[in-house]
Amino acid sequence: MTRTGATAHTITTPRLGRRAWLFGVASLLCLGDAHPVAAQPLVFRISTENTPTHFQTLVVQRFADTLAGKTRGKLAVEFHHSAQLFRDQDVIRALSDGKVDMAVPGNWQLDRYDPYVSALMLPVLMGRSAAEHHRFRDGRAGQLISQHLAESINVVVPGRWIDLGFAHVFTTGKAIAGYQDMAGMRTRIAGGAAIAAQVSAVGAVPTVVPWPDLPNVLQQGRIDGLLTTHETVASARLWDMGVQHATENMSYFAQYIPVVSRSCWERLSPDLRLAVQQSWESVVDDARAQSSSAQQEARRTLQAHGVRVMDLSPQALQAWRQELMKGQAALARSLGIPDTLLAEAERQFGRAP
Repeated sequence: MTRTGATAHTITTPRLGRRAWLFGVASLLCLGDAHPVAAQPLVFRISTENTPTHFQTLVVQRFADTLAGKTRGKLAVEFHHSAQLFRDQDVIRALSDGKVDMAVPGNWQLDRYDPYVSALMLPVLMGRSAAEHHRFRDGRAGQLISQHLAESINVVVPGRWIDLGFAHVFTTGKAIAGYQDMAGMRTRIAGGAAIAAQVSAVGAVPTVVPWPDLPNVLQQGRIDGLLTTHETVASARLWDMGVQHATENMSYFAQYIPVVSRSCWERLSPDLRLAVQQSWESVVDDARAQSSSAQQEARRTLQAHGVRVMDLSPQALQAWRQELMKGQAALARSLGIPDTLLAEAERQFGRAP
């Protein structure tokens, strides 16, 4: 609309002959073919919450670097650690909302979304070797869990899971020589109904504390201990926050599960999907091998800083597992663990402690 009194301006060009006009159009078309506009890379944002020196952070960084190199500019890979984007307890929602494309949360963060994941914390699995855990998780049980998890939270699991290692009991006051010593202990857990049930079964008080908040909570004396790994304690120097004792009871075997949002996956071409899978697979075996070494090195670091590490005797470890297994069937029912997974665990490890 032209306001009253205003003059509308019309832009004109000199009149050209028809041949000249056609020639000009053809020239422009040729120029367009000669200089195509470069496709913009797809942004691929990865979120984790661990600190820069943590083992998981280093593994995911290698994956990100490998993926960036393999895709040669088609993906702009952005890796954000230290909860710069999201804490792991919030990252599944962020994946669903399209605010991040990939995350690598611990299995203990995922059972609230899918009861199948709770099978990884069954009492019968406590105190088993890493090799036994790998056979269980890389086999039929792990495949069922990955498939069901993908459906439950609308993600793609691009490959096998990477190890963090065994979670043990760490305390700020008394040492723990057996499950009886856990009574009344306010014990930090990262999350997960199955872990909470395991802690409660020996009389302790499970307390969920997000990892970034843990140093302050320890210093304020609001918890008496925590379930986590040597590497995790060492990476955050938790001896400076009051951790004095470690009891190696192998409460559970912690792993990280890679998840890519379904909406992101569907935007990727087949070659980019393959690149994600291959890049992830390229770090898994090395990551697992290094995790064991990293945990042993972290154990030595803890001892060097005054943390007293106690090995449980086989008898004490069996007694602990036996106490937990008293309620295994009821626990499985309450958590919604399907009979197929419970049967698979009992097939591999037996019903007796």
